[in-house]
Amino acid sequence: MRRDVENTTSSRGNRLVEVIRCRGHENVRATHKSTLEFTKEDYLTPRGDCILCIEADKGINDLSEDFKKALRKGRKLLIRIRVGELSDEVLAEGSPELILDHPYSVVVRKSDYIDARTLAIRANKAAKDIDRRIVELLRNPETRVEIELIILDG
Repeated sequence: MRRDVENTTSSRGNRLVEVIRCRGHENVRATHKSTLEFTKEDYLTPRGDCILCIEADKGINDLSEDFKKALRKGRKLLIRIRVGELSDEVLAEGSPELILDHPYSVVVRKSDYIDARTLAIRANKAAKDIDRRIVELLRNPETRVEIELIILDG
């Protein structure tokens, strides 16, 4: 997997889009009830039950400033998780309180809790809600994942 970060921020109409690429791991459980996470770290312990994929090519620090500004304006966020022909979508919200300053983690929360790792809050899904066919594929370290982060129109 490529470890360098390519510029994958784009604009589609009024939408800002970021793409994160990562891979699966044998310890993916995706059973957490209130969060989901993508990480740049290269390992996953069984306790990391919110983590969907590892070796992400971006953490929150790597997202564009325009993307972060849109989230801080409270814009809605569509998170599209693609594995092969399968995909699942999560809707969440930005907030003026977002810190968006973490080197390796990207966390989406159902709650309003915010820390440096928080990308978005008030999500309609957590790790346990992700399509179980996708989760099963994510248990294979060879599985490649593409995560589209799409700021929705005002």
